[in-house]
Amino acid sequence: MSKKTGKKKISPPVKGKLEITRSGMGYVIVEGREKDLLVRPQDFNKAMNGDIVRVKIKDTRGKRVEGIIEEVLERKQTEFIGDIQVSENFAFFIPDSQKPLPDFYISTKNLNGAKTNDRVVVRFLNWESSSKKPEGEVISVLEAKNPSDLAMKEIIIQNGFSLEFPNPVLEEANRLEGSIDPNELQERRDYRDVLTFTIDPADAKDFDDALSIKKLSETEFEIGVHIADVSHFVTPGSAMDEEGYTRATSVYLPDRVNPMLPEKISNELCSLRPHENKYTFSVIFKINNKGKVKDHWIGKTFIHSDHRFNYDEVQEIIDSGIGEYSEEISSINSLAKIFRKDRFKNGAINFSSTEVKFKLDENGKPLGIIVKESKESHQLIEEFMLLANRTVAAHVSKIKVNKKPIPFPYRVHDTPSEEKLKPFVAFAKKFGYKFDMKDEKETAKSFNQLMIDVHGKPEQHVLEQLGIRTMAKAIYDIENIGHYGLGFEDYCHFTSPIRRYPDIMVHRILHSILQHDLEPDKKMEEKCVHCSERERAAMEAERAGNKYKQVEFMKDKLGEDMEGVISGVSSFGFWVETVNEKCEGLVSIKDLSDYDDFRHDEAEYALVGIRTGKKFRMGDRVEIKLVAANLEKRQLDFEWIPGLESLKQKAVKSKRNKKNL
Repeated sequence: MSKKTGKKKISPPVKGKLEITRSGMGYVIVEGREKDLLVRPQDFNKAMNGDIVRVKIKDTRGKRVEGIIEEVLERKQTEFIGDIQVSENFAFFIPDSQKPLPDFYISTKNLNGAKTNDRVVVRFLNWESSSKKPEGEVISVLEAKNPSDLAMKEIIIQNGFSLEFPNPVLEEANRLEGSIDPNELQERRDYRDVLTFTIDPADAKDFDDALSIKKLSETEFEIGVHIADVSHFVTPGSAMDEEGYTRATSVYLPDRVNPMLPEKISNELCSLRPHENKYTFSVIFKINNKGKVKDHWIGKTFIHSDHRFNYDEVQEIIDSGIGEYSEEISSINSLAKIFRKDRFKNGAINFSSTEVKFKLDENGKPLGIIVKESKESHQLIEEFMLLANRTVAAHVSKIKVNKKPIPFPYRVHDTPSEEKLKPFVAFAKKFGYKFDMKDEKETAKSFNQLMIDVHGKPEQHVLEQLGIRTMAKAIYDIENIGHYGLGFEDYCHFTSPIRRYPDIMVHRILHSILQHDLEPDKKMEEKCVHCSERERAAMEAERAGNKYKQVEFMKDKLGEDMEGVISGVSSFGFWVETVNEKCEGLVSIKDLSDYDDFRHDEAEYALVGIRTGKKFRMGDRVEIKLVAANLEKRQLDFEWIPGLESLKQKAVKSKRNKKNL
């Protein structure tokens, strides 16, 4: 109550994301608010799981603050997979979801040939205020080659991405031509006569970056970072642009890519394929052999790639010193190594994390798992892309309009919060590692020293994983707070416009600055939030796809004993990542109850037995048996094998026994 008026104070509506639990209860996550708002199903007001909504505060007197959803501001998902039931005059679509979703009404004119019990993809059309059910249209009857193919398609759709491009987008793409406009050449620097090549994965089709090199003297080079000029073809307000913004990113699953833009753009018109003339947006550097950038130029260019390398080919040239353009590759690699060393010296953090790739048959079935290594060939490209990105961001950061910074999609990474950092530092101290937390730079130095000191030791895995978890998530934002992990004051994404929409926005703003025709985008902050959210959704899809393939691969190993490392601990059990397969599964606390009553010790990142004192701590090696592989839930279940000698010891003993025989 207000003391002056005696009236109850009314809280203003707030904006947040609706998360619906399996039980049907809803919680709206509001940025900056400590506790989520509770929303009961009768107060959803046609909102669905993941939607961005405006919420009116309903009650602040109870233990939980409750709210009523007033309006859906943005739908997380507009396409759904499920089954359809068709009657004479209408049809109902029952979506597949682990979270409660309403059935959809489908009129007969929107069936698109679907029949009862067909597996279909339905697009959300509207949800009229007078209707109890949303209305949708069948956009395709889903045909899958196998259960794995269907699962991958479901993962894409469940994370809010479309499987197919709308017809207007495809028609627009197909009308575009790759022929070179002579007038356009007048507006660009011509680099067709300068040695240029691309370096990408062996299976890549969308080559969006290339490097050129020209030796200026015995001690100086001109290095060009050339990026596909997607914004030349994808213009503001076009159907392709709207679809690209909606998706905001390509999604990479183990057996496919769900692209941000149609293949005509990504694999043909904009891909910097060898022996083809291409439009590019470039940053040209003048660099001496000590790695000092003496000068740079930014602008639109025209290139002709002389050669397409894959990473393995370049690595072989680096290792042997022999091969096509070996002298140029050696020069560029020497510069990249200097840049990399300087980055870590100036505060960048050198976290190494294991990435896996699946070896698949023609049907997408995993035959094996390959651990990806970051070699010098990868780091060569990485360093020059980082250099171009930071150079563009630094250039834009100096421009002011009416004495105000330009709204621009910086790629920012905040410093670690003390809340996360302190327990990690205390945990590392137990292994004998000290941290200097005097300032951000010293903290970064301590992280890097830790990564060096811990290498090859039993605690390496746990401290690397926990270190990564202390870090904030990188996002797009108009406030240029810098990139802590990279140690850069200015940073943006400029180098991958085929697969990331923020890069297209960067190209457009940069071009308008160079043309002295800048009109600040008042919606840039909103666009940054959208692109960050879509990036998170793509990462969720990629994790789900990897998890499905892991389970699919491990199904044939049911009942096998394995060696693993504890990768996470919670009150209901601990996760184990297998040493050989790099696949993660859960050991449930219920299955440990025969041995002891275990409690979760957060400070120790461990489960601790009350009677025995037995600890299961992150980073510990354990013996486990695979007891379940559930593809539907994308879940592996392990059992801990107590008191079992290590599999390595067993193998050695077995060899000895054979020799004795």
